[in-house]
Amino acid sequence: MTSPRILVVDDEAHLRELLEIALVKMGLDVDSADSLAAARSHLASNDYALILTDMRLPDGLGIELVREVTSGDKVIPIAVITAYGSADNAVVALKAGAFDYLSKPVALDQLRLMVQSALRIGKPAENLRQPGDAKARSSGNALRLIGQSASMQELRTQIVRLARSMAPVAITGESGSGKELAARDIHALSPRADKPFVAVNCGAIPEALMEAEFFGYRKGAFTGAADDREGFFQAANGGTLLLDEVADLPLAMQVKLLRAIQERRVRKVGATVEEPVDVRLISATHQNLAECVESGRFRQDLYYRLNVIELKLPPLRERLDDLGLLIGAVLARLSVFAPQAGQVTLAPAAMDALCAYAFPGNVRELENILERALAFANDGVIEVADLGLKGGGNSRALEAQSLDDGYADTGAGLASSAAAGVDMEPVVAAAAALPGGAELPPSLPDYLDDIERDVIRRALTRTHFNRTKAADLLGISFRQLRYRMQRLSIHEQD
Repeated sequence: MTSPRILVVDDEAHLRELLEIALVKMGLDVDSADSLAAARSHLASNDYALILTDMRLPDGLGIELVREVTSGDKVIPIAVITAYGSADNAVVALKAGAFDYLSKPVALDQLRLMVQSALRIGKPAENLRQPGDAKARSSGNALRLIGQSASMQELRTQIVRLARSMAPVAITGESGSGKELAARDIHALSPRADKPFVAVNCGAIPEALMEAEFFGYRKGAFTGAADDREGFFQAANGGTLLLDEVADLPLAMQVKLLRAIQERRVRKVGATVEEPVDVRLISATHQNLAECVESGRFRQDLYYRLNVIELKLPPLRERLDDLGLLIGAVLARLSVFAPQAGQVTLAPAAMDALCAYAFPGNVRELENILERALAFANDGVIEVADLGLKGGGNSRALEAQSLDDGYADTGAGLASSAAAGVDMEPVVAAAAALPGGAELPPSLPDYLDDIERDVIRRALTRTHFNRTKAADLLGISFRQLRYRMQRLSIHEQD
C-alpha cells in the first residue's frame, strides 16, 4: 500500500529538513519545494494528502497557494506555517480556506496531531443524509439538523465544507434555532468524529469557578481541591469544544481563553507548567458579538479569533417549508417515549395554525408545543386547542385563516397598530364616522381593505419600506404582512 504523500513548501532549508525528518518518521512520503513556482510544479504532477506551506516565500505569499488549492476540484487540506506572534496571518489563512496552521518554532507534537487529523479527512458529503433515511440510520451518519428548504440545503453545504477545516466557527442564530445541533453535525462530519465533543454553557458557570472548569486544577490548588481534575479543554482534547453562549464570558476569562487559543496550551489552576491541547473550537451565541465588542463587553481580539468563519442559522419562521418534515420527526421521536399514544396526526386546522404561528422560540418551541399537544390529544388527532399557542399565536392563526376566507380582523389590526405607535388618527376618524349616521359603505370588505391598506402604507413609510420592521410595528409576522401586501396590491413604488 502506498504511503500518503506530503508537500512541504518553505524557503528555509533547515526547517524543510526538520519537517521532512518528522514526517518520514511517521511513515509518510515527502516532497519539498522552496518557492511557489516549485510547489505548483509538484502539484501539477502529483496528488497529495496534505500541503504545508510557509506564509512568506521568495516569489510570493503562501496565502496565494492556499486560495489556489482550496478553489480546485480536489479536496486537499493545506496548512500554513506562520512566524511567532503572527496570529493575524493565521486568521487570514483560515478565512481563505486553510485547514490549520502551525506557529514557528514548530512544535513536533502539534505537527503530528495536525497531520493525523488531515490524513483522516475523507469525503463527508458522501455521508450527508437526512434523519429517517434507512442508510443514514444504519451508518450512524444522519445529520441532526432537519430540513429541505433552500436555506437548509445551503446550510448543510456550509457544514460539509467547515467539517474539513480546523478553523474556529462562530454559530449565530436565535434561541432554539439549533446552534448546538449544527456544532454536533460539524464535529460528526469532521476527521475528529471519533474524538470527544464537549459542549459548555458559558453562562451557567459561576465566575469564581470558571478558570478551574475550563483548564482544570491540581490537588491542593484551593480549598476543596482534593484531587487533580481535568478541565473542558483536556476533556475535549483531540476533538471539538463548543462554547455555547460565549458572549456571557466575563472579560477576565476572555483574556485567559484568548491565550489558550493562541498558544494551544493551557495551565491548570495551581500548576506551574502549561500542557498542550488539540481542540477544535466552535462558539455559539444568540447575541450580536460585534455589538458586544462595540459596547466593551467582549474583547475585539478574541472576537476575531473565534469569528474566523460565521455560520448563521435561519429562524423557523423563515423556513416554514420545513415545518411538515420537522413535525413528523418530532412526533416520531415523542412516540418512542409515549408508545401508548399510537399513531398521532394533526388536524388540518391545527396544521394551518402552526403554519401561521411566528415561533419566537423556533424549533425548540415547536418541540414543546407538540409534546404538550400529544398529552392533550384525543383519539390520536391533535386539534388547534391542543396546541396551546402562546402570546397571541392562536389569534394569529385564526386571523390568517379568516384572511384565506376573504375577511380580516381589522379591529384587532387597528388596536395592535395603535399600540405600536402607528399614526391611526385619520383611519380611526374614518371608521368612527359610520355610527354617527353616515351612509353605510356599499361594500364592507372593500371598506375594510381600504382601512387596512392605509395602515400598512403608513407603517411602511415610517420604516422606509423595511417590511420586517413594519411587521413588528404592526404586531404581525413578516409572513402575514407579505400576504396582506400581495392581497391588497401594495408595492414598493406605492
